[in-house]
Amino acid sequence: MEIQQSKEAGSPLGMLPGLKVVEMGQNLAAPYASLILGDLGADVVKVEKPGGDDARGWGPPFVGDSSVSFHMMNRNKKSVVLALDDENDYKAFLDLIRDADVFVHNLRPGVDKKLEADAETLMAVNPRLIYCAMSAFGHTGPMADRPGYEPLLQAFSGMVAINGDPSGPPSRVGPSVVDLGTGMWSVIGVLSALLQRQVTGLGSEVKTSLLETAVNWAGRHIADYGATGKIPPRVGTGHNSLTPYGAFEASDGPFIIAAGNDRLFAKLAGALGHPEWPADPRFTTNAARTENRPTLLPLISEIVAGATVAEWIERLEAAGVPCAPINSIPQVLEHPQTAAMQMILDTDDERLKLTGLPLSINGARAGFGTKAPALDAHHDELVDGAAATNTGEVK
Repeated sequence: MEIQQSKEAGSPLGMLPGLKVVEMGQNLAAPYASLILGDLGADVVKVEKPGGDDARGWGPPFVGDSSVSFHMMNRNKKSVVLALDDENDYKAFLDLIRDADVFVHNLRPGVDKKLEADAETLMAVNPRLIYCAMSAFGHTGPMADRPGYEPLLQAFSGMVAINGDPSGPPSRVGPSVVDLGTGMWSVIGVLSALLQRQVTGLGSEVKTSLLETAVNWAGRHIADYGATGKIPPRVGTGHNSLTPYGAFEASDGPFIIAAGNDRLFAKLAGALGHPEWPADPRFTTNAARTENRPTLLPLISEIVAGATVAEWIERLEAAGVPCAPINSIPQVLEHPQTAAMQMILDTDDERLKLTGLPLSINGARAGFGTKAPALDAHHDELVDGAAATNTGEVK
């Protein structure tokens, strides 16, 4: 089935019609959670502090008045500025909450209570509310009150220690997988709570944190340590338990070979001109190959260095060996497979190359919808207009 970007109902997928989400988010984690819900069809109101979400200024690069980061995380939303320590603004905020299905925030620890935006207060106002709170180090324990950011949590959780080439220093994972992952877990929790609400009629409190996400991402290495008592080494593009599985240098650059089982290794050995390798006791099984990695990998590297990346890709694909070039970002954008999968959203600005949700439903992927809102762009609609409706005034 061909995947197409949805062009109907403002382009988001209409999977969550009528769902109203209020987001009080900064930077990545909470905005990403509400972005997912918005792309799935929810109506999202972004409540911003005076001055706006800090991510508006996270540049360069900028497109218009906002950073690319802000554009990425805030399409399909309405913006209203409210200072919750102002009595009238707080009343307007509560009006939004009374009519909301979901409230999502990543406020600094303690700020929710200070602003009277904590779960107890808001769920008393709206007992059907799904209240989703994200923190840095978790909602309990000796570090619960500490703020945190992506690189801090990657470092604290062990992710930095296990990432990078063994010949160099530890490295951060490039994309903000902890922030984005926390947003994804939040959405899973929110959708689960919404299903439960259909039975109970009551809301739920969903809690996630950057630390929980980061420790979860390090779970394989944690499990290895538990089984062996040894700290898993950094293996660059490789894998601690699979061999050969990682980057090899061809004559004109690196590419990836992923012969992750005995059947694939036999195919690789044949393509490399050594069909006898699978019968060698050192290489017969994956466990043996991993144990003898210092012997096997140099043998493969010596052979691979004799031809170009393109030549090896052609040869290995013909043999049925999983492999891939290490593409640059422009190469990814220009590849026909990327185009076929409709992953780059169709926007009205060529500078905005934004990726869509990595899922399709009934052959449709959420399209671009509406661009990230200007700061407080919907104040008249959401606050002044609502107040006029409630008082019977004509505006």
